[in-house]
Order: sequence, then structure tokens, then C-alpha cells
Amino acid sequence: MKLTIATWNINSLRLRQAHLHRLVADLQPDIICLQETKVPDELFPEAIGGEIGFPYVLKRGMKGYNGVAILSRMPLKLSEDTPDWCGKSDCRHISATLHFAGADLTIHNFYVPAGGDIPDRTVNNKFAHKLDFLAESRTHFAKYKPARAVLVGDLNIAPLEHDVWSHKQLLEVVSHTPVEVEALNAWRNQGFYDAIRHFVPESQKLYTWWSYRNKDWAASDRGRRLDHIWVTPDLTPSLRSYAILREARNWDQPSDHVPVSLTLNI
Repeated sequence: MKLTIATWNINSLRLRQAHLHRLVADLQPDIICLQETKVPDELFPEAIGGEIGFPYVLKRGMKGYNGVAILSRMPLKLSEDTPDWCGKSDCRHISATLHFAGADLTIHNFYVPAGGDIPDRTVNNKFAHKLDFLAESRTHFAKYKPARAVLVGDLNIAPLEHDVWSHKQLLEVVSHTPVEVEALNAWRNQGFYDAIRHFVPESQKLYTWWSYRNKDWAASDRGRRLDHIWVTPDLTPSLRSYAILREARNWDQPSDHVPVSLTLNI
């Protein structure tokens, strides 16, 4: 049975919800995981799920910041026991389980803190929060070893040399610093596999984000791979294909991130 999961930092659901029609047409997903929905649950635009053929919607949102949601074509159950990361209750993680191909499959949808501009936890509380979040995530998944699980989201770190436009120039830029990369790798190594790099060699440039500051983002192509899909090792034989919807960066009022999808044949 084929299952396609898409992840996208939509950077305001209410502003860009119409783009979900295009995402569905282009990627044909069965599950959509969104980050930075920026809407409290009581104001969530519930109708959009039905409009695009995803009647099952789970969300965890707050006013103006963060927020995550999972939209599905098939029934899924919210995981109620997810941690309150760093004790902030800031809507950065939602998890759900669905019954697929004869067994349960868990979906984790994360929005990791961006970390501000200064890569020094002693002077930048945002960077300290990011490192603490990563450490808690690593500890949690070491204690609760995942199985038959997919973890997606805007993890706000480009870990590999060719996940950024210039490894040398970005080594001291938040999202590619060695301390962040080490922390992300330690988390992933608790029981996950980088599914997109399964298809794309590490020697090949690969991006999912381009800054709004670049007026001609495509010409400069100074991107970073901040959006990820990981799977547990028991799912690696099921990996079939991936897509990065680069053209979404040219949509009207685009997000600075583009959708990424993974197809499993379980």
C-alpha cells in the first residue's frame, strides 16, 4: 500500500491556505504536516481540510507564532502523551497514530526553534532554547525508542555540507553551526534515518528554504535544507520516492520554505 506524507512550513495558514490546493494537486499526498500555522485552535480554518479532501485534522496552535497541524485523508488518533518541550507550551510538536497496512504508524510533526541570529547560548536566549529543545528531543527518543514512525518538519538545521549554499561561509551562521549539527545528528541517531538523503547523494546540493532577503532567490540560489523527513529503520525497505516542490517558492505570497514529500510502499 502506498502512503505519501508531505511536510511544509506554511508560514501562516490563514494567509496561505489556498496554496494547499496546489500542494495536493502537485504532490498527491495522503497526509500533510504543517508548521508555523500561526493560528490558535479556536480560529483554525476548519473548512480547508474538507475543501482539499482531508477530512481528518489535528492541530496545536497559538496566536501569532509557531503552531503545527496534521491533515489526513484517513482517520488518525492524536497522541496525548507528547512532552511539553522545555516547559514552554509553545506548540512546536504534534503526534498522531493511524492504522495503515495492518499495523499502527506514528507521525511526528516538529517545528524546532529557529535560534535567533547569534550562535552563542550565553548571550542569545533563543539559541539556548534551540539547543535545549534538541537535547530534550534526543533524550526523549533515547528513552522511548521509536518504531514504525515517521518524523517530519521544519527542524531549522541544515546538517550536511551540501545542505547549504556555502558550507564555509555558513559555519558560524545559525542553522549550520557545528553545535547544532551535532545535536541534530545525535537526535536522529536515537532511532531515525534521513529519508530524503536516501534518494539524493550527500555530494549533491539540496535545499528547501530560500530567504525572503534574496530578491531573485532562484538566480542566487542561496538555499538551505531545513525541512526534513526521517523514518525509523523498520520503514527503510518501504522507501519509494521523494519530491521537493521547488516551484512553490514562486507562488503568490510564498512561504520561504517549500513542501517536501516522501512516498512509502508498505
